[in-house]
Amino acid sequence: MAAPQGLAAAFASLTGRVSAFDDQVGAGTVTADETEESWPFHCTRIADGSRTIAVGTWVAFDVVPGPTGLEAVSVRRRT
Repeated sequence: MAAPQGLAAAFASLTGRVSAFDDQVGAGTVTADETEESWPFHCTRIADGSRTIAVGTWVAFDVVPGPTGLEAVSVRRRT
């Protein structure tokens, strides 16, 4: 089964890595493993309540429609 892409990714649970994160802004992007698509996220979307996450961290996340397009939410560190 192919991984969801574009609008089909809405409400999908995916895995990937944090590809960028700016501590001063509190925002970054995650990139999906299979599709290499990226979605923005804000630090308030990190599931464990932390306000920062290192670039390269392996994560699971959900993609949902946001005010400016699709965004990653419930960003969870994978173990």
